[in-house]
Amino acid sequence: MWDKMHKTIILLLLTIFLSQTIINAQTNVSLAPTVGARLSIGLDKKIVKGFHVSLSEEIRLDNNFCKFDRFHTTLALSYKVNPYFKFGTGYALINSYSSSNKAFKGARHRLMVDVIGSFRTGNWKFSLKERFQMTHYSGTMNEYQKARNTLMLKSRFTVKYYFSKKYSLYTYVEMRNYMNAPVIVAAYNGTNYLTTDDYSEKGETGWFLKGFNGGYINRLRGALGTEININKHNTINAYFLGDFVNDKVVDANSKGTKLKSYTRERGFVGWIGFEYEFSF
Repeated sequence: MWDKMHKTIILLLLTIFLSQTIINAQTNVSLAPTVGARLSIGLDKKIVKGFHVSLSEEIRLDNNFCKFDRFHTTLALSYKVNPYFKFGTGYALINSYSSSNKAFKGARHRLMVDVIGSFRTGNWKFSLKERFQMTHYSGTMNEYQKARNTLMLKSRFTVKYYFSKKYSLYTYVEMRNYMNAPVIVAAYNGTNYLTTDDYSEKGETGWFLKGFNGGYINRLRGALGTEININKHNTINAYFLGDFVNDKVVDANSKGTKLKSYTRERGFVGWIGFEYEFSF
């Protein structure tokens, strides 16, 4: 009797595993690993004790350094309350380039609010940074695929070791939570979302956009870097960032009557970064 029960349980587990494997094979899209570069130059101005304003310009190269991706211009303010807490806010103008259209896309406008807690003991420093950001997409876009104003919460935990006043090594892990992803209701046959005309028209048996209240973790990141303080005015930061992508992608027509696909894109992007900052 026990042998029969064991066989039944094992068969049931294998059935669940195989069915999940089939579902994942149909709904997941594996992205080829790529490497890119992030090159940044910035200015940091001390206004009064603890209060700073900064301006930076970043250029990103994507697709194994073969494609220009974007300009990233950021203006930020920060205030260090005490050795343990710092608050900040900022605005970023993002101009992305479409290599297929040979033109810049509609600009993105991003607002950010930061809360940073840190603690130092000896040569070690530990910090936790929480960033809430809203990104507004200007220009023409399909609002059945993505909200015009996307909301993200980024959590970063950093460990830094100071070899001296000039040289330090750090590592961090970061999680990005998509807070208003599109939620759809679609016909599903047990292995994939049906996208033929019989099932993709709006209605009770087809699909519809339920709203933009879905939440999930769409990025997991890890980095290893070094910071060199050449003197009190000049700082260099070099790092390697591993970006694990986990995006839910809705592809629908602009009228919202046809669902072309609903997939989850997963992959890895490596970034080699170099930053220079002048403080005064």
